[in-house]
Amino acid sequence: MSKKVIVYAVTILGLIVIVGALAGTKKLQIAVMGAAGAAMVPPTEAVTAAPVKEATWGNAILATGSFAAVQGVTVGAEAPGQVEQIHFTAGAKVAAGDLLVQLDISTETAQLRSAEASAELAKLNLDRARALREKNTNAASDLDLADAQAKQASASADALRATIAKKSIRAPFAGRLGLRLVNVGQILKDGEPIVTLQTLDPIFVNFSVPQQRISLLAVGATVRVTSDAAPGETVTGRISAIAPEVDPVTRNVRVQATLDNKSELFRPGMFATVAVVLPTSEKNLVIPATAVLNAPYGDSVFVIEEKKNEQNGQVDKVLRQQFIRLGAARGDFVAVAQGLKAGEQIVTTGAFKLRPGTVVKIDNTLAPDAQLDPKPENK
Repeated sequence: MSKKVIVYAVTILGLIVIVGALAGTKKLQIAVMGAAGAAMVPPTEAVTAAPVKEATWGNAILATGSFAAVQGVTVGAEAPGQVEQIHFTAGAKVAAGDLLVQLDISTETAQLRSAEASAELAKLNLDRARALREKNTNAASDLDLADAQAKQASASADALRATIAKKSIRAPFAGRLGLRLVNVGQILKDGEPIVTLQTLDPIFVNFSVPQQRISLLAVGATVRVTSDAAPGETVTGRISAIAPEVDPVTRNVRVQATLDNKSELFRPGMFATVAVVLPTSEKNLVIPATAVLNAPYGDSVFVIEEKKNEQNGQVDKVLRQQFIRLGAARGDFVAVAQGLKAGEQIVTTGAFKLRPGTVVKIDNTLAPDAQLDPKPENK
């Protein structure tokens, strides 16, 4: 055997020995890792938890509405003329009949004096004609002519008084004024706007309800109204009118409620959240909405169960995924129609990161405060 063949044989033998050593080492490592994995206990997960509770919820119809003035109008000029005096301040409260704007009436005032003089003369002529007629010294036609002339003169004076009254623009009802739209010296046309006037207390709130809920509505029913104009405040009112027709496009019926607005926080045009309080109520199993794990195949929660650990004999809290059917939502809570029982402990937060069979410990230090009527701060 040549020296070259011996070198090749020794080299191959050395490689075989090295490969065998590496394979044995790796096999030993895998065996050690497998044993460690089998012996490893998964870490305990900290969760927040709450029991499934029974609660009685009053039924209500929720809707979005808008405020409207009980009386609202844009005060305008009834007759053309030049603005002589403005007697109001923008945004002020006025009573019915208060003078707002005085137009120039100098021409009409002069004409009225002439018309009143003519009316006085016509009245004197009528009195003379009656006296002469009683003595039968004039014709009946003379008395009729004097009577007609007296009435005509009086009517002319009344027409001028009406024109003067139209040029003294007054508030048609009590309320609060808007922004001034005219200036002194401005020449107004018929119907030209001067200022808006709104009655703010009481105030209407208009909203719509689906046609299938019409049978639950009645005039006088209580409504609770909230608005971001008065954070944290709920105002109670009553349904004052229900429209007799249903909108053919939306299939909704329009409803109007009346409520007090002494503070005048609510203004026409503002949005409002309306809850029509129904006389019935029902019992529900309720859980925090944050406990629900939503998925395409169904909604579920994690129920915390106590199970004995076979290795150390201790009782652990273990998760079980439970699919449920949800009902109505109210505030931070949601009703459970099927799948849970009262008193069961469920995980309330972080359900998306949990798995069935996970061992957990309950720590409610940072648990969210679920409320039936939450009022989050606007920061």
